[in-house]
Amino acid sequence: MIFLKLFIIFTKIGTFNFGGGYAMLSLIHNEVVVKNAWLSNAEFTDIVAISQSTPGPIGINAATYAGYVAVLNQGYPEWAAVLGSVLASLSIVWLPFIIMILISRYLMTHKDSKIVKDVFAGLRPAIIGLIAAAAVLLMNKENFGDWRTEPMTFGISVALFAATFYFTRFRKANPILVMLICGVAGLLIF
Repeated sequence: MIFLKLFIIFTKIGTFNFGGGYAMLSLIHNEVVVKNAWLSNAEFTDIVAISQSTPGPIGINAATYAGYVAVLNQGYPEWAAVLGSVLASLSIVWLPFIIMILISRYLMTHKDSKIVKDVFAGLRPAIIGLIAAAAVLLMNKENFGDWRTEPMTFGISVALFAATFYFTRFRKANPILVMLICGVAGLLIF
């Protein structure tokens, strides 16, 4: 049953994820696209775009939309898809919330201990790896076009990506302004 699988999968993702919502994206993709084939790559890319543009944490937003689309794609009615979105959203937060309440007192009293510092030092590279995996995961033909069949689209997409990276990283440009400019460029070019 899809609802039990959604509960187990999103509980696991929420519990074993470190690094926030962007780090969750590769885990969610692996479960809903690769392992269970509930969504296509294009649908997942759309979910990421919607999750970034709606208020709230991207990981929870992605879980909400993934739960909805997964249930809908399995042939269930829309009311069941709404239930799937609620279930996925709650599943991704319930156990980490309880765990954080239980360990927060320990962390606050021992935040300067060598063991706690060493654990967090070990987690940092893993978190960066998960975020990088999410970035690489989104560098697909749905976002960039296929360099063999659509070389112009691919070239423009890579140029927009490189320009965005350069201006936000090295010139410290306002990301909102950069996104607006890229959106207008997309309207004019594509």
